[in-house]
Amino acid sequence: MNRPAMPRKDAMTTATARERTPQPWYREPWPWFLMVGPFIVIVAGIVTAWIAVKTSDGLVTEDYYKQGLMVGETLVRSRHAEELGLRAGLRLREGAIRVRLESERPFTMPAALDVTLSHPTRAGLDQQSRLLRDGDGYAGTINLPASGHWLVLIEDEGKTWRLMSALVLPAANELMVGGCETADCR
Repeated sequence: MNRPAMPRKDAMTTATARERTPQPWYREPWPWFLMVGPFIVIVAGIVTAWIAVKTSDGLVTEDYYKQGLMVGETLVRSRHAEELGLRAGLRLREGAIRVRLESERPFTMPAALDVTLSHPTRAGLDQQSRLLRDGDGYAGTINLPASGHWLVLIEDEGKTWRLMSALVLPAANELMVGGCETADCR
């Protein structure tokens, strides 16, 4: 019986040794694959730190203590508007704002109103306008704000009362600010 010839042990060891010759670590793909995740995290952390240092936080005011003390005064002005039964109808059109002011009690209409449109999170979009008496209401100019949620503040010149409300723009109809805003209490 003839047995197949077995390869010599030397030739087999040499071929295996050539296949398994270790390469330097940087020529292997796995170390690079494992290092890319932490590298991305480090770069993202540096970018985040740079953004935090270079941009201002519009929600934090420099004079927060003074504004905190003024909260009581602000509430008194809002209560005064409630006592007068003030209500304002607001219309925003391209480049123009019109306010119709009405009261449930005897009230002298001011010569002008100050209107502030504030974005809840982006202070750079806030706008102010002085509206002058025009017939049965007040009119002025304002850049039509972007769509979304806005806060509107309407005050008289002397800052004795104020009306404040949240609005969703754009709005096709007149928006009511202050007073009774539901059908139940009209």
